[in-house]
Amino acid sequence: MMSPVSHPTTGHKFNLPEGILKVLADEKILSLYPPQEEALSSGVLEGKNLVLAIPTAAGKTLVAEICMVKAILEGRGRCLYVVPLRALASEKYEEFKRRYGPLGISVGIATGEYDMPGARLGRFDIVIATSEKVDSLLRMHTRWLSEGLAVAVLEEIHYIHDPSRGPTLEIIAARLRQVNLRLQILALSATITNARELASWLDAALVCSDWRPVPLAEGVYDGSTITYADLSTRSLPGSARDPLVALVRDTITEGGQVIVFVNARRSTIAVARTLAGHLKGSLSPGDKKALGELAGAARGVLAEPTHLCEELASVISGGAAFHHAGLHHEQRRLIEDAFRANRIKVICATPTLAAGVNLPARRVIIRDWHRYEFGRGSRPIPVFEYKQFAGRAGRPGYDTEGEALLIAKKAGDKEFLFDHYLRAAAEPLRSQLGTGGALGAHLLAAIASGYAASRDEIMSFLQLTFFAVQGDVEELDWLVDRILLSLLEDDLISIGDGEGADSESISRAALSPTPLGAIVSRLYLEPRSGVILRDGILAARDNVPIDYALLHLICCCPDMDVVSPGKGDLEALRSEAIARRQDFLVRYPGESDPDLQYRFLEALLTAQFLGEWIRERPEDALCEEFGIGPGDLRRIIEGADWLLHSAGQVGRLIEKAALLPVLDQLRLRTMYGIKEELLDLVSLKGIGRMRARSLFRKGYRALDDIRGATEKSLSDVPGIGEQLAASIKKQAARPRA
Repeated sequence: MMSPVSHPTTGHKFNLPEGILKVLADEKILSLYPPQEEALSSGVLEGKNLVLAIPTAAGKTLVAEICMVKAILEGRGRCLYVVPLRALASEKYEEFKRRYGPLGISVGIATGEYDMPGARLGRFDIVIATSEKVDSLLRMHTRWLSEGLAVAVLEEIHYIHDPSRGPTLEIIAARLRQVNLRLQILALSATITNARELASWLDAALVCSDWRPVPLAEGVYDGSTITYADLSTRSLPGSARDPLVALVRDTITEGGQVIVFVNARRSTIAVARTLAGHLKGSLSPGDKKALGELAGAARGVLAEPTHLCEELASVISGGAAFHHAGLHHEQRRLIEDAFRANRIKVICATPTLAAGVNLPARRVIIRDWHRYEFGRGSRPIPVFEYKQFAGRAGRPGYDTEGEALLIAKKAGDKEFLFDHYLRAAAEPLRSQLGTGGALGAHLLAAIASGYAASRDEIMSFLQLTFFAVQGDVEELDWLVDRILLSLLEDDLISIGDGEGADSESISRAALSPTPLGAIVSRLYLEPRSGVILRDGILAARDNVPIDYALLHLICCCPDMDVVSPGKGDLEALRSEAIARRQDFLVRYPGESDPDLQYRFLEALLTAQFLGEWIRERPEDALCEEFGIGPGDLRRIIEGADWLLHSAGQVGRLIEKAALLPVLDQLRLRTMYGIKEELLDLVSLKGIGRMRARSLFRKGYRALDDIRGATEKSLSDVPGIGEQLAASIKKQAARPRA
């Protein structure tokens, strides 16, 4: 039986401060779910580490909140809440501020600026941060992480299995435990197969449960009949020719909402368009009005609305939406908020939506359970991913049951889907620290940050990782030696007394970062990126078209988010690479290594994109030509900005002074997407690429022109107006720094 949280006996049972009980009562949380009861009885309130592996919406976060707030109110220290995604950080930040601000608990957020000091964050009682930000703070020996931190919550700990984000999450978990022996770790996840192994690694109590506040029915739909996991069946009346349309209509007719998972961005748009056409006639006048306003807001997020923005606005008007990483983050937020408010009835999404955002639906439909993998063809998605999708089904407080349905597309699919997904356990989590270049980056960081001055100290730290728990000791030894030799050969680390570069000498020697290694670590670059920037800047010469060459150089770095070429692009890219091979700062690899050649051509295509961007090509035309969305465009620009800044730091180190002004100017042009002639105008707050171009066309080409103009004449320029005209006049009148 569930105990009322606000009841005095429960307060005594768990020794919860009155402040927590009041917040829970204000939130109308009047009882605990069984897994929450079990978690709070596990010793977690007395400081015991905990791995809490329970389904989505079963209350993981509340357990962590209670532990954090109790620690703060009792004066034991501040708390860190680590999330894998910026969007999730923003969601938790707003939620925690609203909920715990009245108790006098301050909340801070940190998701970027990896090389900026984090001492100011020590003012907050709760800091919400991405794994990468925490890693950066640890590299800078931020004191409050080692001395003032009482509780660290690792949200979505199953991301340790993710090749891109997992290694950093694993490293910060190990490092936090190393620098703060009294720290309490709470690791949260949906149900995972090897939770006991994870708990053993973290020296934690384990609470693992399949209990859900809204029961989940899983099944397979073959176009006429749903067959559930318990082999019960249900036929849909008037099934449409399109099984997906039939399932969506059925859900919405009963007052529910739907999330549809497909395997490609293009599919999300096509499916949302189809479903919006079927839904539009059933919307109430109130819904139509609200959706029209929402469509306008989604279209107007960008100063230059793209074709994708128009597509999104169109389907939103019909009660549907698509959701993928190509959308602007503000568009994704609008969609998520409207879905929670039951305005949008159906979201068609790629797997990004399953990554932590709190967005349940009555029915989840997995239309596409295959995904194309480069070099491997079309393959079934992992069981773990299916479980993440299915976990979104069932809205607490609205639904008595959630449904997760796979669509069988041909004869024989139903039995496969039952065996492969409904009757199967998810794959166990595996450490990804030994994959790709992740371990090299973290070993360099350990040496550059002063955490390890010898191979023995490196090995001692690695024993604290999940990788060491799961891996082979001899393989780990071999991998560390190989990485250290590579860092030495690339002049990122040095060894004492000028000893030879071999495994034996490295095992005996003191390890230290070179000036380049120190900068690469501080800038949060992969070692290979630092080497590419150094070698490329050293190779720069007068007869090279420098802007083109520098853009291609940063796009060759592993840290750069690149544009993927289509099959039809490759031949043209190869021809340009061969014709202009003298214009690059990175050697064209030719046909000898297909993987390296493909990476070079990806970089070339991305450099072409950036070249068009700084020539002021309209955003819509750029997105259309290069097959990307507004969200992709901004990620590419952010990455380019960071790498151009990094190139400047490396150039300063190796004394390439002549390149520094070029890099600074190229960085500003990339940030704003402008030609060189607009650089003076965009220095004014409130003036971006479009307004700067409007001013330029009217003859205002520099700050002196702004100073000499009247506010009235400036306000008549398209996009300026009276308020902005007054502002830029004042800014232009100030003396330059």
